[in-house]
Amino acid sequence: MSMTDPLGDMLTRIRNGQRAGKSLVASPASKFRERVLNVLEREGYIRGFRRTDDDGGKPLLEIDLKYYEGAPVIQTIKRVSTPGRRVYSSISDLGPYANGLGISILSTPKGVLSDSEARDENVGGEVLCQVY
Repeated sequence: MSMTDPLGDMLTRIRNGQRAGKSLVASPASKFRERVLNVLEREGYIRGFRRTDDDGGKPLLEIDLKYYEGAPVIQTIKRVSTPGRRVYSSISDLGPYANGLGISILSTPKGVLSDSEARDENVGGEVLCQVY
């Protein structure tokens, strides 16, 4: 059976892993998911990730979750644009998330960027998710 929202699946695995206190979660691998994880790593929300293979030879992403004083660094992670409802924003319409404490991750013509990187590049795009 095919998955309709691979990014939403990965975000849910991260959310559930942090609620369970896991240090490592696994998700099926894709280049798009790696780009989103690169943004999360650059912004300091995860320790890192690596691409591995499972027992059947299928590629996996192992995501190292980050905690600060026992509490998860990611308080909220939610999908904004879904396969049934795409949400696009110009950079002038994209305001700060959580009073500037959180980030929005966008898919732009210049790649997958955080909202601050998109402002520096002066490009808008599809708002994939918001993290706080």
